[in-house]
Amino acid sequence: MRKPEKIRNIGIAAHIDHGKTTLSDNLIAGAGMMSEEMAGKQLVLDFDEQEQARGITINAANASMVHEFKGDTYLINLIDTPGHVDFGGDVTRAMRAVDGAIVVVCGVEGIMPQTETVIRQALKERVKPVLFINKVDRLINELKVTPEEMQQRFVKIVTNVNRLIARYAPEEHKKDWQVKIEDGTVAFGSAYHNWAISVPFMKKTGITFKDIYEYNSKEEKSAIRELAKKSPIHEVLLDMVIEHLPSPIVAQKYRIPNIWRGDLESPIGKAMTHADPDGPVAMMVTKIILDPHAGEVAVGRLFSGTIKKGMELRIVGMPKKNRVQQVSFSVGADRVQVEEIVAGNIVSLVGMKDAIAGSTLTSDEDMEAFEEMKHYSEPVVTVALEAKHMKDLPKLVEVLRAVSKADPSIQVQINQETGEHLMSGMGELHLEITIYRIEHEHGVEVKASPPIVVYRESVERNSGAPFEGKSPNKHNRFYIVVEPLEEAVVDAIHEGDIPSDEKIKNPKELAKKLEELGMSREEAKGVKAIRGQNMFLDMTKGIQYLHETMELCIQAFEEVVNRGPLANEKLMGVKVKLMDAKLHEDSIHRGPAQVIPAVRNGIYGAICNGNRILLEPMQKAFIDVPQELMGTVTREMQQRRGTILDIQQDGATSKIIAKAPVAEMFGFAGAIRSVTGGRALWSTENSGFERVPRELQDKIVREIRTRKGLKPEPYDAAYYSE
Repeated sequence: MRKPEKIRNIGIAAHIDHGKTTLSDNLIAGAGMMSEEMAGKQLVLDFDEQEQARGITINAANASMVHEFKGDTYLINLIDTPGHVDFGGDVTRAMRAVDGAIVVVCGVEGIMPQTETVIRQALKERVKPVLFINKVDRLINELKVTPEEMQQRFVKIVTNVNRLIARYAPEEHKKDWQVKIEDGTVAFGSAYHNWAISVPFMKKTGITFKDIYEYNSKEEKSAIRELAKKSPIHEVLLDMVIEHLPSPIVAQKYRIPNIWRGDLESPIGKAMTHADPDGPVAMMVTKIILDPHAGEVAVGRLFSGTIKKGMELRIVGMPKKNRVQQVSFSVGADRVQVEEIVAGNIVSLVGMKDAIAGSTLTSDEDMEAFEEMKHYSEPVVTVALEAKHMKDLPKLVEVLRAVSKADPSIQVQINQETGEHLMSGMGELHLEITIYRIEHEHGVEVKASPPIVVYRESVERNSGAPFEGKSPNKHNRFYIVVEPLEEAVVDAIHEGDIPSDEKIKNPKELAKKLEELGMSREEAKGVKAIRGQNMFLDMTKGIQYLHETMELCIQAFEEVVNRGPLANEKLMGVKVKLMDAKLHEDSIHRGPAQVIPAVRNGIYGAICNGNRILLEPMQKAFIDVPQELMGTVTREMQQRRGTILDIQQDGATSKIIAKAPVAEMFGFAGAIRSVTGGRALWSTENSGFERVPRELQDKIVREIRTRKGLKPEPYDAAYYSE
């Protein structure tokens, strides 16, 4: 395609599971690239076997397709980006290659956290958004919303998207990039059922909103098929893309000054702002794909010039030029080879062996590199890798280099002294998939340490008056008090002096031990269960039927121990006391379904009243460093919420002993190496749990809860008394 004004480069971006890849399928099918029956089921762009196995998009995959609009033929280069937060780096990189984005929002869930992130990433790269509200069929069939309610929902989603555009768009586009239902920058539909509609399409075809509602309300599948024929999704959306998203000629005028800091009046500056096919070559690599046959494939956006097979291109910052061995367009896993590709396209090149994601390729000797891509998230989770077989060790080093080249969000540190390979990624899944690739695509078996920071929950003080937990049938009530378990007792459980997680074999002996550790005689006699470093005590007197119900009470206690009320983390150092109970005389009314929720809510409520606290795992660090670098190391530790416990001098070296939270110690290896120029020797050991600083607790709790898919704010005591 030699006419840049007839090209559109678009990304599809959204929260995970809002239907991006299904939508991409339908667009490709509509453009005649695959069978329409398979569309939405084949997931052409999730061609990685891990993507198919997990049902999520991991890699930003691209495809080029042709679409007719008002008598003209257009080329559309589409990139389907991941929605999962662990692969945010891929979204950022994809946004560099495109000029427009279809933001997909699920009509049922509405705007989700990741939707906001991808919109922000798009706008930061000066990528113009249009909106597609997906899963409209579910609103009608499952939620049974009326046409009026449905329109209210749409208006709410559009308003929220526009609010984000107003917040994050560049000044000059805050107004004209707003999406509106009436001008056709918003479409609705169902990617799964292949239909969509927009106001311009309604005018063109005479289909009304009422028709859409009626088609979807019918039980027969044929009605939906008929709708998909009358109002096919690819036609509606690709029309919208051509009508409302900019061509490279329009977009590069305002995008180039944002992503390139060179002289815009220089020949290459002018060539890029005008997407000139006859100018010098300027291309930004946004992704490296490892192809088992062709080797490394550099995918990216060609901003000016024409790339031909056999050309030699300079990679800015690299000494040698690389020769282009193949030039191609992508369609999912396949590449269609061509002799040359002109400015304004998304291209795949074989032969650029020195390129990494973010490289600038050019034919101009003096060209400045493109701006670095800024990621919103940093790698936060680390695993240590080692080769299962010694013979694979040299190969593992190569593979890790290749992996971090293909995915710049993965950071690899090789500790030459210990031979350990530390791999950091955006999250557990990110690392899991990378490890899968190392093993299955590169054939190196590895052993990986488990990542993630684990927190614990506890209480600060006695919860005061007993908290009442009611059973669902309101016939049983339990009155519970919680308080911190004596530290000496917690330590004794930790040391194994007091057995935990098993039946109490000798209550008298246990009571004696607990008394010695500072517990009152009455409490020591009441211990019914020890789970982890927590205890359940029965302080009641002569309550009928309680002995029959005690097992269920302990079961409820176990549930709470495993999932605390603050962030679903395990409890630690909590003493739960059952003070009183009212039980129904008929055993049928005090079964597990009644007792367990009642006791569980009673404990949760009491913990809320006792002021919940979060405990974080701590690490001790022992650092040997030349005396003159002591200040830099202590500063580094203090920046990590660390406390210096001791400094010992030994000739010309100092030994610093410090303590810091594990959560703050990720990336410590690289930092300490860089601040000391590699002259520090250090080791760490875990040193138990300590309370998270009050001012940080809410933030961390919110993060953990969000990570676990819970409501960000924990419930308060009132919630458990209902």
